[in-house]
Amino acid sequence: MKTKQLFLGLMLSAMVGGGVAVGSYKLLDDDRPTSESTLPNTNVRYTSVMRDSKVIVPEGLNFVTSAELVTPAVVHVTTEYKVQARRMPNDIHPFFRDFFGEEGMEGYQRQRQSPAQGSGSGVIIASNGYIVTNNHVIDRADKIKVVLDDKRTYEATLVGTDPNTDIALLKINADNLPALRYGNSDNVRVGEWVLAVGNPFNLNSTVTAGIVSAKGRNVGILQESAGQYSVESFIQTDAAVNPGNSGGALVNLNGDLIGINTAIASQTGTFAGYSFAVPSSIVSKVVDDLLKYGEVQRALLGVSMQEVTADLAKEKNLKTLNGVFVYQMPDESAAKAAGIEVGDVITQINGVKVNTGSQLQEQVTRYRPGDKVKVTFLRGGSEKTANVTLRNAAGNTEIVKRDPNSTKSLTIDGAKFEAASKQELNKLDITGGVRVSGVEKSQFAETGMKDGFIITSIDRNPTNTPEDVQKILKGTRKGGLLIEGVYPDGRRAYYAIGR
Repeated sequence: MKTKQLFLGLMLSAMVGGGVAVGSYKLLDDDRPTSESTLPNTNVRYTSVMRDSKVIVPEGLNFVTSAELVTPAVVHVTTEYKVQARRMPNDIHPFFRDFFGEEGMEGYQRQRQSPAQGSGSGVIIASNGYIVTNNHVIDRADKIKVVLDDKRTYEATLVGTDPNTDIALLKINADNLPALRYGNSDNVRVGEWVLAVGNPFNLNSTVTAGIVSAKGRNVGILQESAGQYSVESFIQTDAAVNPGNSGGALVNLNGDLIGINTAIASQTGTFAGYSFAVPSSIVSKVVDDLLKYGEVQRALLGVSMQEVTADLAKEKNLKTLNGVFVYQMPDESAAKAAGIEVGDVITQINGVKVNTGSQLQEQVTRYRPGDKVKVTFLRGGSEKTANVTLRNAAGNTEIVKRDPNSTKSLTIDGAKFEAASKQELNKLDITGGVRVSGVEKSQFAETGMKDGFIITSIDRNPTNTPEDVQKILKGTRKGGLLIEGVYPDGRRAYYAIGR
Protein backbone atom coordinates (compact mmCIF):
# COMPACT_ATOMS: atom_id res chain seq x y z
CA MET A 1 0.00 0.00 0.00
CA LYS A 2 2.82 2.30 0.89
CA THR A 3 4.45 1.56 -2.46
CA LYS A 4 1.24 2.48 -4.27
CA GLN A 5 0.95 5.77 -2.36
CA LEU A 6 4.55 6.62 -3.11
CA PHE A 7 4.00 5.97 -6.81
CA LEU A 8 0.87 8.15 -6.87
CA GLY A 9 2.75 10.93 -5.04
CA LEU A 10 5.55 10.89 -7.59
CA MET A 11 3.05 10.99 -10.46
CA LEU A 12 1.24 13.97 -8.88
CA SER A 13 4.52 15.85 -8.33
CA ALA A 14 5.55 15.28 -11.95
CA MET A 15 2.22 16.59 -13.22
CA VAL A 16 2.40 19.72 -11.01
CA GLY A 17 6.00 20.38 -12.10
CA GLY A 18 5.10 20.01 -15.76
CA GLY A 19 2.18 22.37 -15.35
CA VAL A 20 4.38 24.99 -13.70
CA ALA A 21 6.96 24.67 -16.51
CA VAL A 22 4.36 25.04 -19.27
CA GLY A 23 2.69 27.94 -17.48
CA SER A 24 5.98 29.75 -17.03
CA TYR A 25 6.86 29.31 -20.71
CA LYS A 26 3.49 30.72 -21.79
CA LEU A 27 3.87 33.62 -19.36
CA LEU A 28 7.27 34.53 -20.82
CA ASP A 29 6.08 33.91 -24.36
CA ASP A 30 3.23 36.42 -23.97
CA ASP A 31 5.83 39.23 -23.78
CA ARG A 32 7.27 38.34 -27.18
CA PRO A 33 5.98 39.89 -30.41
CA THR A 34 3.41 37.65 -32.08
CA SER A 35 3.13 37.05 -35.80
CA GLU A 36 0.57 35.49 -38.07
CA SER A 37 3.36 34.07 -40.15
CA THR A 38 3.88 30.33 -40.09
CA LEU A 39 7.60 30.73 -40.74
CA PRO A 40 9.94 29.40 -38.08
CA ASN A 41 11.67 31.74 -35.58
CA THR A 42 8.96 34.38 -35.89
CA ASN A 43 9.37 35.27 -32.22
CA VAL A 44 13.08 36.03 -32.49
CA ARG A 45 13.93 39.70 -31.74
CA TYR A 46 17.21 41.53 -31.45
CA THR A 47 16.22 44.68 -29.55
CA SER A 48 14.35 45.34 -26.37
CA VAL A 49 10.70 46.24 -26.45
CA MET A 50 10.60 50.06 -26.79
CA ARG A 51 8.05 52.20 -25.02
CA ASP A 52 6.30 55.22 -26.53
CA SER A 53 8.88 58.06 -26.61
CA LYS A 54 6.65 61.04 -27.30
CA VAL A 55 8.01 63.88 -25.19
CA ILE A 56 5.66 66.37 -23.60
CA VAL A 57 7.19 69.85 -23.29
CA PRO A 58 5.82 72.99 -21.64
CA GLU A 59 3.44 75.01 -23.79
CA GLY A 60 5.34 77.50 -25.99
CA LEU A 61 8.65 75.66 -25.71
CA ASN A 62 8.51 73.29 -28.63
CA PHE A 63 11.41 73.36 -31.12
CA VAL A 64 9.96 70.58 -33.29
CA THR A 65 7.17 72.61 -34.90
CA SER A 66 9.47 75.52 -35.77
CA ALA A 67 12.22 73.23 -37.11
CA GLU A 68 9.80 71.31 -39.34
CA LEU A 69 8.41 74.57 -40.72
CA VAL A 70 11.75 76.29 -41.34
CA THR A 71 14.06 73.53 -42.61
CA PRO A 72 12.47 73.16 -46.09
CA ALA A 73 12.90 76.91 -46.71
CA VAL A 74 16.62 77.05 -45.87
CA VAL A 75 18.92 76.25 -48.79
CA HIS A 76 22.56 75.38 -49.34
CA VAL A 77 24.38 78.05 -51.37
CA THR A 78 27.54 76.91 -53.16
CA THR A 79 29.88 79.23 -55.04
CA GLU A 80 32.66 78.80 -57.56
CA TYR A 81 35.61 81.12 -58.11
CA LYS A 82 38.32 81.13 -60.71
CA VAL A 83 41.70 81.05 -59.01
CA GLN A 84 43.56 84.21 -59.92
CA ALA A 85 47.27 84.00 -60.63
CA ARG A 86 49.85 86.10 -62.41
CA ARG A 87 49.38 85.89 -66.14
CA MET A 88 52.24 84.98 -68.47
CA PRO A 89 52.70 87.89 -70.88
CA ASN A 90 52.16 87.07 -74.52
CA ASP A 91 55.57 88.42 -75.45
CA ILE A 92 57.42 86.32 -72.87
CA HIS A 93 61.08 85.77 -73.80
CA PRO A 94 61.77 82.40 -75.55
CA PHE A 95 64.25 81.56 -72.79
CA PHE A 96 61.43 81.44 -70.24
CA ARG A 97 59.20 79.47 -72.59
CA ASP A 98 62.01 76.93 -72.97
CA PHE A 99 62.44 76.88 -69.21
CA PHE A 100 58.77 76.12 -68.55
CA GLY A 101 58.28 74.04 -71.72
CA GLU A 102 55.00 73.83 -73.56
CA GLU A 103 53.70 71.23 -71.12
CA GLY A 104 54.66 73.44 -68.20
CA MET A 105 52.90 76.42 -69.78
CA GLU A 106 49.73 74.37 -70.30
CA GLY A 107 49.93 73.14 -66.71
CA TYR A 108 50.29 76.72 -65.54
CA GLN A 109 47.18 77.74 -67.43
CA ARG A 110 45.23 74.77 -66.02
CA GLN A 111 46.34 75.71 -62.52
CA ARG A 112 45.35 79.31 -63.09
CA GLN A 113 41.89 78.29 -64.23
CA SER A 114 41.21 75.68 -61.53
CA PRO A 115 38.09 76.81 -59.67
CA ALA A 116 37.92 77.31 -55.93
CA GLN A 117 34.67 76.68 -54.09
CA GLY A 118 32.77 78.20 -51.22
CA SER A 119 29.69 77.31 -49.23
CA GLY A 120 27.00 79.00 -47.19
CA SER A 121 23.27 79.13 -46.59
CA GLY A 122 20.25 81.05 -47.81
CA VAL A 123 16.59 81.58 -46.96
CA ILE A 124 13.69 81.39 -49.42
CA ILE A 125 11.54 84.47 -48.80
CA ALA A 126 9.19 84.15 -51.80
CA SER A 127 7.67 81.06 -53.36
CA ASN A 128 8.77 82.21 -56.84
CA GLY A 129 12.46 81.77 -56.05
CA TYR A 130 13.83 84.83 -54.25
CA ILE A 131 16.49 83.90 -51.70
CA VAL A 132 18.27 86.03 -49.08
CA THR A 133 21.85 85.30 -48.07
CA ASN A 134 24.95 87.18 -46.90
CA ASN A 135 26.95 89.30 -49.29
CA HIS A 136 30.17 87.66 -48.11
CA VAL A 137 28.78 84.24 -49.10
CA ILE A 138 28.57 85.14 -52.80
CA ASP A 139 31.07 88.01 -53.00
CA ARG A 140 32.92 87.93 -56.36
CA ALA A 141 31.68 84.44 -57.21
CA ASP A 142 31.77 83.35 -60.85
CA LYS A 143 28.96 80.85 -60.38
CA ILE A 144 26.28 80.52 -57.70
CA LYS A 145 24.28 77.33 -57.16
CA VAL A 146 21.43 76.68 -54.78
CA VAL A 147 20.60 73.22 -53.41
CA LEU A 148 17.14 72.91 -51.89
CA ASP A 149 16.33 70.79 -48.86
CA ASP A 150 14.81 68.18 -51.20
CA LYS A 151 18.14 68.05 -53.15
CA ARG A 152 16.93 69.91 -56.24
CA THR A 153 19.72 72.09 -57.63
CA TYR A 154 19.44 75.43 -59.46
CA GLU A 155 21.86 77.98 -60.84
CA ALA A 156 21.14 81.33 -59.20
CA THR A 157 21.39 84.86 -60.54
CA LEU A 158 22.42 87.76 -58.36
CA VAL A 159 19.67 90.36 -58.07
CA GLY A 160 21.64 92.76 -55.90
CA THR A 161 23.86 93.19 -52.87
CA ASP A 162 24.36 95.57 -49.97
CA PRO A 163 27.86 95.26 -48.45
CA ASN A 164 26.89 97.86 -45.82
CA THR A 165 24.55 95.34 -44.16
CA ASP A 166 26.13 92.17 -45.65
CA ILE A 167 22.88 91.18 -47.36
CA ALA A 168 22.48 89.79 -50.89
CA LEU A 169 19.41 88.76 -52.89
CA LEU A 170 19.42 85.78 -55.28
CA LYS A 171 16.83 84.44 -57.74
CA ILE A 172 16.29 80.91 -59.04
CA ASN A 173 13.82 79.83 -61.73
CA ALA A 174 11.40 77.84 -59.62
CA ASP A 175 7.84 78.17 -58.32
CA ASN A 176 5.73 76.88 -55.44
CA LEU A 177 8.70 76.83 -53.09
CA PRO A 178 8.38 76.77 -49.30
CA ALA A 179 9.08 80.28 -48.02
CA LEU A 180 9.49 81.92 -44.62
CA ARG A 181 7.60 84.98 -43.52
CA TYR A 182 9.30 87.88 -41.79
CA GLY A 183 8.91 88.19 -38.06
CA ASN A 184 9.19 91.56 -36.32
CA SER A 185 12.70 91.70 -34.87
CA ASP A 186 11.67 94.75 -32.82
CA ASN A 187 9.50 92.44 -30.71
CA VAL A 188 12.32 89.98 -30.00
CA ARG A 189 13.33 90.05 -26.34
CA VAL A 190 16.57 89.16 -24.62
CA GLY A 191 16.18 85.68 -23.14
CA GLU A 192 13.78 84.50 -25.87
CA TRP A 193 14.37 81.07 -27.43
CA VAL A 194 15.52 81.06 -31.07
CA LEU A 195 16.66 78.49 -33.64
CA ALA A 196 19.53 78.84 -36.13
CA VAL A 197 19.09 76.80 -39.32
CA GLY A 198 21.79 76.36 -41.96
CA ASN A 199 24.52 74.19 -43.44
CA PRO A 200 27.61 74.33 -41.18
CA PHE A 201 30.60 72.37 -42.48
CA ASN A 202 28.36 71.22 -45.38
CA LEU A 203 26.09 69.42 -42.90
CA ASN A 204 22.78 70.13 -44.61
CA SER A 205 19.70 71.28 -42.72
CA THR A 206 21.29 71.60 -39.30
CA VAL A 207 19.15 73.09 -36.53
CA THR A 208 20.59 74.53 -33.31
CA ALA A 209 18.83 76.27 -30.43
CA GLY A 210 19.75 79.07 -28.06
CA ILE A 211 18.49 82.29 -26.60
CA VAL A 212 18.79 85.93 -27.58
CA SER A 213 21.62 87.19 -25.40
CA ALA A 214 21.74 90.82 -26.62
CA LYS A 215 20.32 93.20 -29.24
CA GLY A 216 21.76 96.15 -31.12
CA ARG A 217 25.26 94.63 -30.96
CA ASN A 218 28.09 96.29 -32.92
CA VAL A 219 31.20 94.12 -33.30
CA GLY A 220 33.01 96.09 -36.04
CA ILE A 221 33.23 93.35 -38.67
CA LEU A 222 31.45 95.21 -41.48
CA GLN A 223 33.28 98.50 -41.13
CA GLU A 224 36.52 96.87 -42.28
CA SER A 225 34.95 95.76 -45.58
CA ALA A 226 32.08 98.21 -46.20
CA GLY A 227 33.53 101.41 -44.74
CA GLN A 228 31.92 104.27 -42.88
CA TYR A 229 28.38 103.57 -44.07
CA SER A 230 28.28 100.05 -42.68
CA VAL A 231 25.34 99.21 -40.41
CA GLU A 232 25.79 96.86 -37.48
CA SER A 233 22.96 96.31 -35.04
CA PHE A 234 23.08 92.54 -34.68
CA ILE A 235 20.88 90.18 -32.71
CA GLN A 236 23.33 88.25 -30.52
CA THR A 237 22.50 84.63 -29.64
CA ASP A 238 24.20 81.59 -28.13
CA ALA A 239 22.73 79.23 -30.75
CA ALA A 240 25.66 77.33 -32.26
CA VAL A 241 26.68 78.83 -35.62
CA ASN A 242 29.73 77.74 -37.62
CA PRO A 243 31.25 78.33 -41.08
CA GLY A 244 28.53 77.45 -43.60
CA ASN A 245 25.73 78.87 -41.42
CA SER A 246 26.27 82.33 -42.94
CA GLY A 247 23.13 83.47 -44.75
CA GLY A 248 20.93 80.98 -42.89
CA ALA A 249 17.82 81.63 -40.84
CA LEU A 250 17.41 82.80 -37.27
CA VAL A 251 13.79 82.12 -36.31
CA ASN A 252 11.55 82.27 -33.26
CA LEU A 253 9.46 79.37 -31.98
CA ASN A 254 6.68 80.32 -34.40
CA GLY A 255 9.06 79.75 -37.31
CA ASP A 256 9.12 83.47 -38.21
CA LEU A 257 12.33 84.84 -39.75
CA ILE A 258 13.77 87.35 -37.29
CA GLY A 259 17.33 87.49 -38.63
CA ILE A 260 19.97 86.29 -41.09
CA ASN A 261 22.90 84.57 -39.38
CA THR A 262 26.04 86.46 -40.35
CA ALA A 263 29.01 86.13 -38.00
CA ILE A 264 30.46 84.50 -34.91
CA ALA A 265 32.69 85.79 -32.15
CA SER A 266 35.63 83.42 -32.21
CA GLN A 267 39.42 83.32 -31.91
CA THR A 268 39.58 79.99 -33.74
CA GLY A 269 37.11 80.42 -36.62
CA THR A 270 34.60 78.02 -35.09
CA PHE A 271 31.77 78.58 -32.61
CA ALA A 272 32.91 79.81 -29.23
CA GLY A 273 29.64 80.82 -27.62
CA TYR A 274 28.18 83.81 -29.48
CA SER A 275 26.75 84.38 -32.93
CA PHE A 276 25.28 87.43 -34.65
CA ALA A 277 22.37 87.92 -37.04
CA VAL A 278 21.17 90.88 -39.12
CA PRO A 279 17.69 91.70 -37.77
CA SER A 280 14.70 91.21 -40.06
CA SER A 281 13.82 94.91 -39.82
CA ILE A 282 16.97 95.68 -41.80
CA VAL A 283 16.82 92.59 -44.06
CA SER A 284 13.27 93.29 -45.25
CA LYS A 285 14.06 96.92 -46.11
CA VAL A 286 17.22 96.01 -48.05
CA VAL A 287 15.36 93.32 -50.01
CA ASP A 288 12.50 95.71 -50.76
CA ASP A 289 14.95 98.32 -52.10
CA LEU A 290 16.76 95.80 -54.30
CA LEU A 291 13.48 94.61 -55.80
CA LYS A 292 12.03 98.08 -56.37
CA TYR A 293 15.09 100.09 -57.34
CA GLY A 294 17.93 97.67 -58.01
CA GLU A 295 19.96 99.65 -55.46
CA VAL A 296 19.72 100.09 -51.70
CA GLN A 297 18.44 103.53 -50.73
CA ARG A 298 20.56 104.60 -47.78
CA ALA A 299 19.12 107.41 -45.68
CA LEU A 300 21.46 109.38 -43.42
CA LEU A 301 20.87 111.64 -40.45
CA GLY A 302 24.26 113.20 -41.16
CA VAL A 303 25.89 113.31 -37.73
CA SER A 304 29.07 111.96 -36.19
CA MET A 305 28.21 110.61 -32.77
CA GLN A 306 29.48 108.79 -29.72
CA GLU A 307 27.84 106.99 -26.84
CA VAL A 308 27.25 108.99 -23.68
CA THR A 309 29.46 107.67 -20.87
CA ALA A 310 30.02 108.90 -17.34
CA ASP A 311 33.33 110.48 -18.37
CA LEU A 312 31.79 112.22 -21.39
CA ALA A 313 28.84 113.45 -19.32
CA LYS A 314 31.25 114.96 -16.79
CA GLU A 315 33.45 116.51 -19.48
CA LYS A 316 30.55 118.06 -21.42
CA ASN A 317 28.39 118.79 -18.36
CA LEU A 318 25.56 116.61 -19.67
CA LYS A 319 22.48 115.97 -17.56
CA THR A 320 21.95 112.39 -18.76
CA LEU A 321 23.76 109.13 -19.40
CA ASN A 322 21.25 108.11 -22.08
CA GLY A 323 21.38 108.78 -25.80
CA VAL A 324 24.19 109.56 -28.27
CA PHE A 325 26.26 112.72 -28.28
CA VAL A 326 26.55 114.72 -31.52
CA TYR A 327 30.14 115.91 -31.86
CA GLN A 328 30.32 116.78 -35.56
CA MET A 329 28.14 117.29 -38.66
CA PRO A 330 28.81 118.52 -42.20
CA ASP A 331 27.10 121.57 -43.68
CA GLU A 332 24.86 119.42 -45.92
CA SER A 333 23.70 117.36 -42.95
CA ALA A 334 19.99 116.57 -42.71
CA ALA A 335 20.17 117.01 -38.94
CA LYS A 336 21.76 120.45 -39.23
CA ALA A 337 19.12 121.58 -41.71
CA ALA A 338 16.48 120.61 -39.11
CA GLY A 339 18.10 122.62 -36.33
CA ILE A 340 20.10 119.97 -34.48
CA GLU A 341 23.46 121.24 -33.26
CA VAL A 342 26.83 119.89 -32.17
CA GLY A 343 26.61 119.11 -28.45
CA ASP A 344 23.01 117.88 -28.56
CA VAL A 345 22.21 114.42 -27.21
CA ILE A 346 19.83 112.40 -29.40
CA THR A 347 17.64 110.13 -27.28
CA GLN A 348 14.84 108.91 -29.60
CA ILE A 349 14.05 108.31 -33.27
CA ASN A 350 10.29 108.28 -33.93
CA GLY A 351 9.68 107.49 -30.28
CA VAL A 352 12.16 104.59 -30.11
CA LYS A 353 14.90 105.07 -27.52
CA VAL A 354 18.49 105.04 -28.82
CA ASN A 355 21.43 104.75 -26.43
CA THR A 356 24.13 103.62 -28.86
CA GLY A 357 25.21 104.52 -32.36
CA SER A 358 24.20 101.08 -33.63
CA GLN A 359 20.66 101.50 -32.28
CA LEU A 360 20.37 104.89 -33.97
CA GLN A 361 21.69 103.46 -37.25
CA GLU A 362 19.22 100.58 -37.11
CA GLN A 363 16.30 102.99 -36.83
CA VAL A 364 17.46 105.39 -39.57
CA THR A 365 18.42 102.56 -41.95
CA ARG A 366 14.74 101.61 -42.23
CA TYR A 367 14.02 104.78 -44.17
CA ARG A 368 14.88 106.24 -47.58
CA PRO A 369 16.19 109.64 -48.61
CA GLY A 370 13.31 112.11 -48.51
CA ASP A 371 11.52 110.36 -45.62
CA LYS A 372 10.85 112.38 -42.47
CA VAL A 373 11.65 111.18 -38.95
CA LYS A 374 10.96 112.75 -35.57
CA VAL A 375 14.20 113.16 -33.60
CA THR A 376 14.06 113.78 -29.86
CA PHE A 377 17.18 115.34 -28.30
CA LEU A 378 18.44 117.10 -25.22
CA ARG A 379 20.05 120.54 -25.25
CA GLY A 380 21.17 122.10 -22.01
CA GLY A 381 18.96 119.75 -20.04
CA SER A 382 15.82 120.62 -22.02
CA GLU A 383 14.10 118.09 -24.27
CA LYS A 384 13.42 119.21 -27.83
CA THR A 385 12.15 117.60 -31.05
CA ALA A 386 12.91 118.15 -34.71
CA ASN A 387 11.34 116.79 -37.88
CA VAL A 388 14.31 115.73 -40.00
CA THR A 389 14.10 115.06 -43.74
CA LEU A 390 16.70 112.35 -44.31
CA ARG A 391 19.26 112.71 -47.10
CA ASN A 392 21.54 110.42 -49.08
CA ALA A 393 25.34 110.32 -49.06
CA ALA A 394 25.44 113.09 -51.68
CA GLY A 395 23.53 115.41 -49.35
CA ASN A 396 20.21 115.42 -51.26
CA THR A 397 16.94 113.50 -51.18
CA GLU A 398 17.15 111.82 -54.59
CA ILE A 399 16.33 108.14 -55.00
CA VAL A 400 18.97 106.23 -56.98
CA LYS A 401 17.13 103.92 -59.35
CA ARG A 402 18.11 101.80 -62.30
CA ASP A 403 16.17 102.81 -65.36
CA PRO A 404 14.17 99.73 -66.42
CA ASN A 405 13.53 101.36 -69.80
CA SER A 406 17.20 101.84 -70.63
CA THR A 407 18.47 99.95 -73.66
CA LYS A 408 19.95 96.60 -72.71
CA SER A 409 22.41 96.61 -75.60
CA LEU A 410 23.59 98.84 -78.44
CA THR A 411 25.70 98.24 -81.52
CA ILE A 412 28.26 101.00 -82.00
CA ASP A 413 30.73 100.99 -84.90
CA GLY A 414 30.15 97.26 -85.37
CA ALA A 415 30.68 96.18 -81.72
CA LYS A 416 27.95 95.22 -79.26
CA PHE A 417 27.78 96.99 -75.90
CA GLU A 418 25.65 95.88 -72.95
CA ALA A 419 25.57 96.77 -69.27
CA ALA A 420 27.57 94.45 -67.03
CA SER A 421 25.49 92.26 -64.76
CA LYS A 422 25.22 92.87 -61.05
CA GLN A 423 27.10 89.63 -60.46
CA GLU A 424 29.99 90.79 -62.67
CA LEU A 425 30.14 94.15 -60.89
CA ASN A 426 30.14 92.48 -57.50
CA LYS A 427 32.82 89.97 -58.48
CA LEU A 428 35.14 92.62 -59.95
CA ASP A 429 34.43 95.14 -57.16
CA ILE A 430 33.37 97.91 -59.56
CA THR A 431 30.31 100.15 -59.36
CA GLY A 432 29.42 100.11 -63.05
CA GLY A 433 30.58 99.04 -66.49
CA VAL A 434 29.64 98.13 -70.05
CA ARG A 435 30.70 94.80 -71.57
CA VAL A 436 31.81 94.75 -75.21
CA SER A 437 31.65 91.86 -77.69
CA GLY A 438 32.08 91.38 -81.44
CA VAL A 439 35.26 93.46 -81.37
CA GLU A 440 37.11 91.62 -84.17
CA LYS A 441 34.65 92.71 -86.85
CA SER A 442 34.27 96.27 -85.54
CA GLN A 443 36.17 99.52 -85.75
CA PHE A 444 37.53 98.81 -82.25
CA ALA A 445 39.59 95.84 -83.48
CA GLU A 446 42.70 97.95 -84.07
CA THR A 447 42.84 98.97 -80.41
CA GLY A 448 43.72 95.42 -79.29
CA MET A 449 40.61 95.18 -77.16
CA LYS A 450 39.20 91.65 -76.70
CA ASP A 451 35.65 90.38 -76.29
CA GLY A 452 34.42 90.41 -72.70
CA PHE A 453 36.26 93.61 -71.78
CA ILE A 454 34.18 95.73 -69.39
CA ILE A 455 34.57 99.47 -69.98
CA THR A 456 34.38 101.40 -66.72
CA SER A 457 35.17 104.87 -68.09
CA ILE A 458 36.06 106.76 -71.26
CA ASP A 459 38.24 109.83 -70.75
CA ARG A 460 37.40 109.56 -67.03
CA ASN A 461 33.67 109.71 -67.72
CA PRO A 462 31.93 106.76 -65.97
CA THR A 463 30.17 104.30 -68.27
CA ASN A 464 27.33 102.40 -66.63
CA THR A 465 25.03 101.87 -69.63
CA PRO A 466 25.44 101.43 -73.40
CA GLU A 467 23.87 104.89 -73.76
CA ASP A 468 26.79 106.35 -71.76
CA VAL A 469 29.27 104.90 -74.26
CA GLN A 470 27.27 106.13 -77.23
CA LYS A 471 26.89 109.63 -75.78
CA ILE A 472 30.61 110.01 -75.06
CA LEU A 473 31.70 108.70 -78.45
CA LYS A 474 29.25 110.88 -80.35
CA GLY A 475 30.20 113.93 -78.33
CA THR A 476 33.86 113.62 -79.28
CA ARG A 477 34.69 115.33 -82.56
CA LYS A 478 38.46 115.17 -82.86
CA GLY A 479 41.40 113.74 -80.99
CA GLY A 480 41.86 110.51 -79.09
CA LEU A 481 40.04 108.84 -76.25
CA LEU A 482 41.36 106.75 -73.38
CA ILE A 483 39.20 103.72 -72.56
CA GLU A 484 39.65 102.18 -69.13
CA GLY A 485 38.26 98.88 -67.93
CA VAL A 486 38.75 95.38 -66.65
CA TYR A 487 38.56 91.83 -68.01
CA PRO A 488 36.51 89.09 -66.29
CA ASP A 489 39.70 87.62 -64.77
CA GLY A 490 40.38 90.90 -62.95
CA ARG A 491 43.11 92.16 -65.28
CA ARG A 492 42.85 95.91 -65.85
CA ALA A 493 43.58 97.37 -69.27
CA TYR A 494 43.71 100.70 -71.11
CA TYR A 495 43.09 101.36 -74.81
CA ALA A 496 43.38 104.46 -76.95
CA ILE A 497 41.11 105.16 -79.91
CA GLY A 498 41.07 108.06 -82.35
CA ARG A 499 37.89 109.79 -83.48
